[in-house]
Amino acid sequence: MSCSISLERKLLTFSTASALVFALMGIGLGVWMGSLVILFDGAYSLVSLLLTTLSLAAAWYIRSPGKHRNKSHISLIEPAVIAFKGIAIALMCVASFTSALLAILAGGREVDTGLALVFGVINLVGCLATYWLLAKRGGKTKSALIEAESKQWLMDSAISAAVMAGFIIASLLSYAGLAKYAVFADPVMVVIASVYFTLVPLKMTQGALRQLLVLYRQNTDTACSSAMQKAG
Repeated sequence: MSCSISLERKLLTFSTASALVFALMGIGLGVWMGSLVILFDGAYSLVSLLLTTLSLAAAWYIRSPGKHRNKSHISLIEPAVIAFKGIAIALMCVASFTSALLAILAGGREVDTGLALVFGVINLVGCLATYWLLAKRGGKTKSALIEAESKQWLMDSAISAAVMAGFIIASLLSYAGLAKYAVFADPVMVVIASVYFTLVPLKMTQGALRQLLVLYRQNTDTACSSAMQKAG
């Protein structure tokens, strides 16, 4: 096994473990505190966990020697996985947007901003550290799966920053005697984050689908050429 393949698997395994920790922490705290934005963060980490597991399985299958006969089909796996990841993240953002919009219409949500800010700091530092490691070490692998993985963590870092911003705004509103508006900070940040972060997975999916189309055409042309040579 080459060093780059071994490093790719180690980075994907590390990303999987990190996603599991942040998913459990975010979902658990989000449900306990009744915070949509923390729940959104945890749900994103859970989706990341499932998608990273998929990437890990794909990487293991693609890089395993002596197990493939049709190399042309193998080349389609990596962009297909990336396209699926982009679609899954976009759907999660749409679901989160819907939930937050309903919360706004229902009069907002009151959240313990002090505890939420502590969570936000821990989450942001952890996500940035994971992104930094994947981006720095992942360049040595030249793996599209690692590149897509680092983009996921960059998004998660930005979402964590949005969580902190939302609760800082809510705290400032409360101190300013505008507590009746502070209850809207949590769902409004989810709306903003879900709308903005839908663009990243859509671009990821667009690029992967374009690559799939190119590879499919190349494989079809190769198959046709082989068939014509045999017929001739």
